[in-house]
Amino acid sequence: MEQALQSMIDNMPEKTGKSLQQWFEVLAPENFDKHGVAVKFLKDQHQVTHGFANTIVTLYRQQSEPKDEDLVALQYQGKEDLLPTYQKLADLIGEMGKDVKVTPKKATVSFIRKHQFALVKPATKKRIDVGLKLKGIEPKGILEDSGPFGAMCTHRIQINSLEDINDEVIKWLSKAYEMSV
Repeated sequence: MEQALQSMIDNMPEKTGKSLQQWFEVLAPENFDKHGVAVKFLKDQHQVTHGFANTIVTLYRQQSEPKDEDLVALQYQGKEDLLPTYQKLADLIGEMGKDVKVTPKKATVSFIRKHQFALVKPATKKRIDVGLKLKGIEPKGILEDSGPFGAMCTHRIQINSLEDINDEVIKWLSKAYEMSV
């Protein structure tokens, strides 16, 4: 498949009149939200065949997507004081096992084993919410019901400072990790 893609990219100037990079420059000012709309634009406005248009848009979107570290930075923009707290949580969760996958998204960071077991989100400028999947465990103490996480998590812990990351928080994070098998 990679060889076929490279062949398509190599043939692009001859078949479409522009190199891949030149097509990226055509797409950049357009700011298309949807893949199909960008493909239609290339087909209708530039007479590019569907196969080339689809490939161009796919590769353009891949190269312009924010990287994981960029997504985290965007989440904490204007909330930079929370970054050390997030980093401590992320480090603790990551140390629970080599099988922990960290998946930043626009508003949250998911921690996944076989299934998502924790979700970290800057809730306000002063607080991070940690969502946990702990089915069958009653909320008590710092362990609240899921609140704004809804069905994504069963419980929530509110973290207001580095000092809030204590043995009890670690216990609940570990329990969620253990239950995610």
